[in-house]
Amino acid sequence: MRIIRLDVNGWQARFDNGFDDDSVIRIADAFGLLWADSHPGATILVGRDARYRADYYMELAGSVLASYGLKVKISDGPCPTPALAWCAAHDESCIGAVMLTASESSCEYGGILVRGADGGAVSSQFLASVNRIMPNEPTKDRGPVQRADFVTPYIEGILADLDVDAIRAAGFKVVADPMYGAAMGAVRPLLEALGCEASYLHAVPAPDFVGIHPVPTEPWVDKCERQVIEKAAHCGIVLDGDADRATLIDEHGRLVTRHNIVPLLVRYLYEDRGMDGRVVVTTATTMRVRRQAERFNREVTIVPVGFERIYEEVREGDVMLATEEYGGVCIPSHLNERDGLYACLLVMELMAKKGMSLSSLVDSLQEAIGSMEYLQRDMRLDGAALQRLRNMLPGVNPSSVAGRVPRAVSHVDGTRLEFDDGAWVLLRVSRAKPVARAYAEAPTYEESEALLNDAVRFARERSQEAI
Repeated sequence: MRIIRLDVNGWQARFDNGFDDDSVIRIADAFGLLWADSHPGATILVGRDARYRADYYMELAGSVLASYGLKVKISDGPCPTPALAWCAAHDESCIGAVMLTASESSCEYGGILVRGADGGAVSSQFLASVNRIMPNEPTKDRGPVQRADFVTPYIEGILADLDVDAIRAAGFKVVADPMYGAAMGAVRPLLEALGCEASYLHAVPAPDFVGIHPVPTEPWVDKCERQVIEKAAHCGIVLDGDADRATLIDEHGRLVTRHNIVPLLVRYLYEDRGMDGRVVVTTATTMRVRRQAERFNREVTIVPVGFERIYEEVREGDVMLATEEYGGVCIPSHLNERDGLYACLLVMELMAKKGMSLSSLVDSLQEAIGSMEYLQRDMRLDGAALQRLRNMLPGVNPSSVAGRVPRAVSHVDGTRLEFDDGAWVLLRVSRAKPVARAYAEAPTYEESEALLNDAVRFARERSQEAI
C-alpha cells in the first residue's frame, strides 16, 4: 500500500500514479477517526475545484467522513478554497473542512487539503496524528452527505466588506481569468455585483485545462495580458487553480507581480481602511513588503518559509496582513486563509477610491520604496547532497557574495544575507520537496542575478563535499 504523508499543503499525486479511490478513502478515514473522536456528530465541509473527477472524489471523501457519524456537507459545484474556509469559519457547528484540489499543479494531479474550524491550517500535531493513524487498507463503510452552496455566503461576505458603491461608480472594465479553476462560479457574480463590465477567459469546465497550468505567472497569463489591451480594460484578474493566490494585469497589459500587490495592500489597509496590527512575512518574501510596513511604523514579524508558520502568528492575534514569497495574502479581519480574489478586489477598491490607474499606483509605490528585482531558482539534488547542505547552512557566514559584503546574516531558515542597499540572498533546503532553493533581490536585475548565481554555485559545490 502506498505511503501517504500529509503536510500543511495537504497531499498530491498523479491520477495515474497514486491519486485514486483507495488513497482518498484512506485519508478521509484518518480525518474521520480523529474528528469523530474529538467532536462526535460535528459538521465537516467538503469542497472541490474543477479538475478531473473532482466531484466524484469529493462525494467519496464526504461519504467516508459521514460513516463516522459526522454531519457532512459537500459543495454543489466548484468552490474556491477561501470560500470553503469562509463557510467553515462562519459555521459554529463546523470543526473542519476538506478540499479536493491540487491548486496550481497541472491537470495530471489530484490533491487533498485540510483546514480547521477557523478556516486556517490545522496544527502540525493534527497532521502528525493523521499520518500516524491512517489505515493501510480503505474501509467499506459510507454515510449520507448533504449538498450545500459554499460560494454564495462567501460572495455575500466579500461584498459586505467592500465599498461596493465606490467600485460601481468607477465603472471598471475587467478581464477575469479563473484558469479553469475553482473560482469560475465566484468571480462572475462578484464582478457583476460590483458593476464591472467583465469578460472572461478559461471560465468553463475543462478538466484537462486545455494545456495551461493554473498558475498566475508568465507565460500562463499571456492571454489575459493581450485581452486587457484589446478590450481597453482597466485591469485583469488571474486566479490560480483553487483561488487562494492571484495576480493583476495593469491597463497596459503588464503583469503586476505579487511583490508590488502586497505593499499596495499594506498601505491601503493601514492608511485608508484604518486597520492596525503587525505585518507577517516569510524570510523569502520581497523586501518591498518590509519597506512599506516600516514606512507606516508597522511592526514586521519574520518567520521561516511555510504558510503554517504564518498561521501560527495569525492565531496569536494583532496581525493586519500576512504574506509569503509566492504572494498568498491572508488578511485576518477577513479570513485566516489566503484569498487571492479578495486581495485583487481590495486593490480595485483602492483604484476606485484614489481615482488612479493600476500602473499609476505601482509607479507611486516604486517612487516611495524603490524598485527591486526578485529572482528564485530551484536546484534538484540527491538526498545525500540535500542533507549535507541542510547540515552545513546554519554555520555559513561568508565574507562576501558576488563582490558584496553582507551587513547581516540570519540562520532562521537556511542562510540569509542582507546588504546595505536592501539587497539580500537566501539559500535554503525545502522541507516539502527534494530541492534546494536560492532567492535574491537587488535594485537591478544584474545585481540580483549575480547574487543568485553565487548562491547556486555555492550550493552545488558544497553539497558534493564529503561530510
